[in-house]
This record gives sequence, structure tokens and C-alpha cells, in this order.
Amino acid sequence: MTRTTTVLVDGLGFPEGPRWHDGKLWFSDFRLRRVSTVGLDGELDVVIQLDDQPSGLGWLPNGDLLVVSMINKALLRWREGRLEQVADLSNLASHWCNDMVVDSRGYAYIGNFGAPLETPCAKLAEIILVKPDGSASVVARDMAFPNGPVITPDEKTLIVGETYAARLTAFDIAEDGTLSNRRVWAQFDDLGVVRERKELRKRVLPDGICLDAEGAIWVASPNERSEVLRVREGGEVIDRVTVETVPYACMLGGPDGRTLFVLTSDLSKEGKVGKIETVEVDVPGAGFP
Repeated sequence: MTRTTTVLVDGLGFPEGPRWHDGKLWFSDFRLRRVSTVGLDGELDVVIQLDDQPSGLGWLPNGDLLVVSMINKALLRWREGRLEQVADLSNLASHWCNDMVVDSRGYAYIGNFGAPLETPCAKLAEIILVKPDGSASVVARDMAFPNGPVITPDEKTLIVGETYAARLTAFDIAEDGTLSNRRVWAQFDDLGVVRERKELRKRVLPDGICLDAEGAIWVASPNERSEVLRVREGGEVIDRVTVETVPYACMLGGPDGRTLFVLTSDLSKEGKVGKIETVEVDVPGAGFP
């Protein structure tokens, strides 16, 4: 089944990191350097204006908002109207930090680019764990642009997109937050790690992802088909959403958890070309974020 979306809000820069929280969609806009919210009525509010590009979002158990600071390679906390640094990741991340998932304990898992986007050859990256006390450590290495992490409802499994390897990769989560038993959750082709742009345009490129209550994953794929795929473990594609621009992230939310928010933009164009689009789906969201 192929679905199409309607535009909820436009005039954005490059929206990423969507999270449904307290009745609104929260998201980062790294071009406009903002963290904002939008309701189902399309009303947009800017929550934080940053000096750096924001990316992944999440919440500590006490309700404090966590924000990934991309270029500065840091994890920040928004508390009582101001930002403060939780952890400096500059000695752990190979390149700019990006998406993040935070579990119920406040354990934050953060990926990074590995190397600049224009670099022709692949440099593998890390997943970094930051605990609420600010301690940080590398818990996975040799990741092909780790993106869009999710955690299952039982908090025992982390699943992350490896954009340059066209796959979703799963790990077991130990009580101390460390990761083990790395395995392929879904593989979309057999090309391996590829960064050549002509090949990337044709591949499924797992960027932002979200988990639903049946254990399937929606995958935003910013390739030439501009689609979001619903995938079962093993790689079977069971649903598709097409968008007019390029999808980079997705999130299930709304009152019943069945509104799929798709965040779109275009890296090749300047200005406010970003949008948030929506479509109703059959199965609600689950897990984290």
C-alpha cells in the first residue's frame, strides 16, 4: 500500500529529530538553529534558539530536555530557560554529532557523521552513551553513519540505521547501558558500505526511523524515490509513504499515536525549504523516542 501526505507546516530550514511529547511534535531545525514545537493545528513555537546546530532530542526522567549540539560535539540540557552542557563529546565522536535516543533512565545514545558529508570515502563512526551524571563512553564502533536510533518498549534492544550501509542494526542493551550482540535487523541491498553519491541516490538510506506497536519500523529514506518505508525485521517492506520533497526523519504521534510525521527538506537548496508532513497510519507508535 502506498500513502501520500498533507503538509502540516512549511517555511522551515532543515527539520530533524522529531519527538511526540506533551501533545506536540518537538523537532530540531539545524539550518535555523532552533528547537521548536508544532501542534496538529500547525501552530509553530520556537522553544530554544541556539548558537550551534541542534540535532537529536530527548528527556531526562525529571523532565529536562536534552539536545545534541552537532558541530560543538556536546550534549546539552535545557533547564529553567537556559542551556547547560551535560557532556563534551569532542574526544569521542569522529565528526559532527547527530541523532539520539533517550531511555526511561535518561541514558542517551548518540551517533555521529564519521566524516564530512562531502568526503568521498567512508570513515566509520561511533555510538556514544551519555548517562545522566554526564559520564560518556563509546558503546559501539565501526558504524556506517549511525542514524535514527530507537529503543524497544522493553528497553532491551537498540536499533539504529546505518545510512551508508543500507541497513538497520540491532544491539542488546545491558543493565549498565552497554551494547552487545550486534546483528542485522534489516538489510536493503548487498552493496555494503557505499558513499558515492550516484549509488546513494538509488539505495534505501535509513535516516530517521520510528518503531510501532507491531514491532515494525518506519524508515525515512532520502533517496531519489523520496519515500518512507514500513519494514518488518528481516527487511520486508509492508507499507510506503511518498513525499514531494526529501524525507529525512519520521515520528509516530498524535492523540492515538497513529499520525506519522514526516520531516522533509533539500540539502541541495538554500533557504526555508523544509516541511513537516503528516499521514494517518494503522498502527500506533511504541518504544523510544
